[in-house]
Amino acid sequence: MAANSSGLPAVIVEDAYKRYGSVQALNGVGLELKRGELTALLGPNGAGKSTLINLMLGLEAPTQGRVSVMGGDPRDPRTRTHLGAMPQDLSLPTTLTVRELLTLYAALYPAPLAVPDVLDLCDLKAQSRQRAGTLSGGQARRLGFGLSIIGDPALLFLDEPTVAMDVQSRQIFWEGVGQMQRQGKTIVLTTHYLEEAERSAARIVLLSAGRIVADGTPQQIKAGVQGATIRFVSDLVLAELQSLPHVQQAAVDDAGRATLRSREPEALLAALFAQSTHIHELEVSRATLEEAFLNLTASSSHTHQEMTA
Repeated sequence: MAANSSGLPAVIVEDAYKRYGSVQALNGVGLELKRGELTALLGPNGAGKSTLINLMLGLEAPTQGRVSVMGGDPRDPRTRTHLGAMPQDLSLPTTLTVRELLTLYAALYPAPLAVPDVLDLCDLKAQSRQRAGTLSGGQARRLGFGLSIIGDPALLFLDEPTVAMDVQSRQIFWEGVGQMQRQGKTIVLTTHYLEEAERSAARIVLLSAGRIVADGTPQQIKAGVQGATIRFVSDLVLAELQSLPHVQQAAVDDAGRATLRSREPEALLAALFAQSTHIHELEVSRATLEEAFLNLTASSSHTHQEMTA
């Protein structure tokens, strides 16, 4: 079957457009995802993440372009048996037990995982006879993860998976994701917790205004943003710091520690030392993933507004 063609990428999106009336949700997206890789799909609200995932899951068709997953059409039921999805908003039958739900979902797939194994992986063995409606928020999310993997999918979509999870549930969840990765599963993650994306993803795809604005490893994404943050203690007051050349942002906390942001950190440092010799505890750090996210999506949004004005 085409969906088992192991030589192909897990996902191929070719020049995909999606329009809802006057709204252009996706605008020429091209993307290939390698098998066995965890990719974080990031972007602000309205960037097109949910639309792109819906195309990859076969829930919608592109207005223009082509989408292939696991070598087949995602709308083909034979292809869908290779897919698993953990949606952000999960409504479960409240009167069925955890075990009953897993057994019900397992019956939908040709070669599902064993229910006891999924209970162990999601740490829900003690709750197996408990009705879904009585689970805590974290337990319900872990059950959602279990339902997404019960069919032993080759391609797994995780949409804001750790929302409403406590610390213990998050740890259990990420251990389960790690096991999926070791088994060679392809995983697509969307999250607003950028630290989780940076820690877990081999690749980050950043969407803004329906376009891919950055694509690479977390290190590559951060390196693509010019500038640095400079922190230090000095005898200079805020007004003096703001007057230095090449300063984008300046702040001084209650302890007297200054933070400067600059696209020209070397030139700023030269000006800083020319202004004062009383500089202590100096730290220079390149962009964080959050700073890169904000910079890249803001730049893309401004460009999009100019093009549509």
